[in-house]
Amino acid sequence: MTELPGGIRRLTFPLPLRLRHVHCYLLPGDDGWTLVDTGLGLPDAAERWEPVLAELDAPVVRIVITHFHPDHAGGGEDAHALTGARTFQGARDRQQSERVWGSPDWSERLAAYLVGHGLPVRLAEELRHEARLFAPFIRPVRNPEPLVQGDVVDGWEVLELPGHTDGHICLLRDGVLVAGDHLLEKISPTVGLYPDARPDPLGDYLGSLERTIELAPRVALPGHNDPVRDPAERARELIEHHRLRLDETVAAVGREPRNAYEVSLELFGTDLDASERRFAVAETLAHLERLILEGRARRAGDDSGVSYTAI
Repeated sequence: MTELPGGIRRLTFPLPLRLRHVHCYLLPGDDGWTLVDTGLGLPDAAERWEPVLAELDAPVVRIVITHFHPDHAGGGEDAHALTGARTFQGARDRQQSERVWGSPDWSERLAAYLVGHGLPVRLAEELRHEARLFAPFIRPVRNPEPLVQGDVVDGWEVLELPGHTDGHICLLRDGVLVAGDHLLEKISPTVGLYPDARPDPLGDYLGSLERTIELAPRVALPGHNDPVRDPAERARELIEHHRLRLDETVAAVGREPRNAYEVSLELFGTDLDASERRFAVAETLAHLERLILEGRARRAGDDSGVSYTAI
């Protein structure tokens, strides 16, 4: 546990993923602590949480989930069981979580969707296997209380900043942005297009970055890596990154029809495992669909096979 300015405490838990850790945050309040995010629901949850809770001078009375991804929400049931805290989640993110984690066929639908965009069947089967392995570690809180833009949680303003997920929320107070995966210091947060999601996640994310510039927080506390010391400048860098990536994407598509998997090989290289390729194809799709909206590409085909062509 790391002490941060303003009495905030950062908890860092290991992950069995390429990102080797995730940060959760404890925000002090008059009636107790607000925990932001819960980490993955690994088997040693009690062993990880009990010494943390014993060290606190007040109870954890609230849990806020920034977004439904497993490394941020998967340990929700564990944290709730150990604290008895009220749990909150963005209303839109809660709906997305139910569509994904509450669905018995999500991994099948995702695999079929990606195959329709060119992913080889062999990689799709690896994704199904991975989903079966990870399912026991994804235990979000059921029926969290919904939050929307403008709500206030113990003095922290709720901001809806979609892009990384459709319903991603952040908390803002006194220039401190508890950012989840909206802003990261060393890497670009993934922005992908998935089944049953909003149609233009990259456009959403660029709008959220512009909103961050307007708000100009003095520091952002992210879900991974170091604090972002100049969030507005980091937002500008990410906008420029995606501008360049859009140019690279339209060049990779060219004048002959290509599917998103083929384009992802150009953009992300060939040395990715099945899980990494899933993110690469989804992010490529987000950029391809933004290019269509900008009048720089066109789409053809249906769910059984989709291709794109530069204009």
